[in-house]
Amino acid sequence: MGGADKGLLIFRHRPLITYVLERLAPQVDHLLVSANRNLETYRGYGYPVLSDRLGDYQGPLAGMQTGLAACDTPWLVICPCDCPALPHDLVERLLAAAEVRGANLAVATTAGHMQPTFQLCRREILPVLDAYLAGGGRKLGAWCRAQQAVEVEFTDPAAFENINTPANLDFYE
Repeated sequence: MGGADKGLLIFRHRPLITYVLERLAPQVDHLLVSANRNLETYRGYGYPVLSDRLGDYQGPLAGMQTGLAACDTPWLVICPCDCPALPHDLVERLLAAAEVRGANLAVATTAGHMQPTFQLCRREILPVLDAYLAGGGRKLGAWCRAQQAVEVEFTDPAAFENINTPANLDFYE
C-alpha cells in the first residue's frame, strides 16, 4: 500500500479499522488494538493501543506476542485491520472448536486454505511464542502448524478477503 497505514485507509467513506472494530466488539469482552504508528489516531477509537515489544516491524506474530502479554482473559483473538467483512460468529466458532479439541490455538480456514491472521489462542501459549520469536521464527502459518492449531472451516471466503493493494481497495470499493 505504498507505506500507508492500512487500518486508516478509507473504504466506503470510513477507515478500514472501523469495520473490524464494529464486527469484533460484540464478539469479545475487551478489545485491544495493535499498532506501531499513528497511535493517537488509533487511541481515538476508544480502545487500548499496544505497540510491538519487538522493534522493526517483525510481523503479525510480534503483535500477537504483545497482545498475549497484555491479555487478562484466558483467550486472545487475532484478526487483521484490513478485512472489513470478518464473520460475526468468528470468535464463537473458534472458541467452540478449541475447547472441544482441548487446543491452544484455533485458526479460520476457507476452502481448506488456512487464514492464519484470524485466530484464537490461549494466553498460556505466550512462552512458546516468545521462544519461537527469539529463535528467529516469523512465519505465521508455520507457527500455527507447529502448535497443531485446530482449523475451523468457514464457508464464505469473502469474509476473509484482505485489502492488500490499491487495486484491491478500488475493486472492493
